[in-house]
Amino acid sequence: MQETGNERTFDYLIVGAGSAGCVLANRLSEDGRDSVLVLEAGGRDNSVLIHMPSAFSLAMHVPRFNWGYLSEPEPGLDGRRVKQARGRVIGGSSAINGMVYVRGHPGDFDAWAAAGATGWSFADVLPYFRRAETFAGGDPAYRGRTGPLHATSGGMRNPLYRAFVEAGRQAGYGLTDDPNGRQQEGFGEMQMTVHEGHRWSAASAYLKPALGRANLTLETHATTLAILFEAGRAVGVEYEKAGVRHRALAQREVVLSAGPFASPQLLMLSGIGDGDHLAEFGIEVRHHLPGVGQNLQDHLEFFLQVECTQPVSLNRQLTPWRKLLIGLNWLLFKQGLGATNHFESGAFIRSRPDLDYADLQLHFLPGAIAYDGSSAAPDWGYQVHVGPNRPLSRGRLELRSADPREHPRLRFNYLSHEDDILAMRQALRLTREVLAQEAFAPYRGVELSPGAGVQSDDDIDAFIRAAVETAYHPCGTCRMGSKNGNPQSVVDAAGRVHGVGGLRVVDSSIMPLITNGNINAPTIMLAEKMADHIRGRTLPFPTD
Repeated sequence: MQETGNERTFDYLIVGAGSAGCVLANRLSEDGRDSVLVLEAGGRDNSVLIHMPSAFSLAMHVPRFNWGYLSEPEPGLDGRRVKQARGRVIGGSSAINGMVYVRGHPGDFDAWAAAGATGWSFADVLPYFRRAETFAGGDPAYRGRTGPLHATSGGMRNPLYRAFVEAGRQAGYGLTDDPNGRQQEGFGEMQMTVHEGHRWSAASAYLKPALGRANLTLETHATTLAILFEAGRAVGVEYEKAGVRHRALAQREVVLSAGPFASPQLLMLSGIGDGDHLAEFGIEVRHHLPGVGQNLQDHLEFFLQVECTQPVSLNRQLTPWRKLLIGLNWLLFKQGLGATNHFESGAFIRSRPDLDYADLQLHFLPGAIAYDGSSAAPDWGYQVHVGPNRPLSRGRLELRSADPREHPRLRFNYLSHEDDILAMRQALRLTREVLAQEAFAPYRGVELSPGAGVQSDDDIDAFIRAAVETAYHPCGTCRMGSKNGNPQSVVDAAGRVHGVGGLRVVDSSIMPLITNGNINAPTIMLAEKMADHIRGRTLPFPTD
């Protein structure tokens, strides 16, 4: 590393210490040969709200940890604007998310390869899932045993978790002993990124263990303003910290890992994007790449809530005294209800029998409460978070101004495709069918939401438009694919930005298609794989 005033030179610059950036920071610096600078606009993860798993619903609503993006009014949701929480802290969104660990279905990655992301089939990515994780159960042909990212199961001690799985069996669905193994489809125990009672974010798994290396530098509260170019090649970035502008230069490459909103925004602000759109803001076009900001995808979900007739619901734990006891148990022993995300059972099912694999995901919660705790049921209850995982609606991200501090415009076009509306209707009806099984007879009271009176297609559609929320899985805005295969492609299969040297994007923005489940695990996997692409390596470990 060289230092000259406010200008320093490294081998690699990584913009963003989120899920992907933390992985890259570790892998690109692990051999000690290359110097790496990581720029993170947020700060450290120094709050109990981050580290206590059950407090995630609080952490994701703290402005210090959350960028607080907001969509434009969504026509398909009665003009509502949808909040999009994104991590503003080391670990990124893995530091504030619900910690649900889902890899996706093998067919998702085969679809990536078929869509032009050569080398990203399930056979190609499985070794990187295995390298990333430590999981004690499952088939070792599918699961990792020695990776940095710990995944665990909660144990399903609350009887409502097991009632949900049994109800699925009674409704005619299969069971799965590992939705991240050989069979995703079915009802069973879910997994979470929790280790020894702590949230195990990408910062905990990858970044912090590497920070003692002399060749790795982390700058927090550093906002990247623009990419620097020479002769059509990215050579560094300009960033601001404590009101002072700095320049960092890259001898090898600049890697954007700022997430599905900030990475395309930074490309546009630096002159890479649709030329006509950039001209609206007086931005010089360095490379016309119309796919930047297109292909925006996300998962939606709603809550189906039922009154619980026995005192086993989490709602009874919401009194100040009980919450204090839960917090003390976690602080002293890292055990109890504070050490789980409470999504301990779930399911993947098909909305139609003709589908090649499941497209609906159900998370069961033994309580009836909103994410932020603002609308708990007055008594006891339980709920299922339900949503289609393979939406066909597509949106786009656009600049709002040429100021990098101003959030871009997010237009998701939720439920703009008729098939997504049909899948939502079916999701509600199938979930009701599960909850009506004998396994829930000892616990089942009245349906709290949407309520038994919501039955017709029109009534269900109205409920969905008014109640559905994001599952916080935005992706796709810097689509990976061949340069000539799809006009919306932004990066190639190695993450290199088309038409620009020395610049890659590595985060969930490069996903061609959203995966069948929560997207943090696939994001970490793709960063593991991209680290080998960047270093020019093949798999450095056995894959049998």
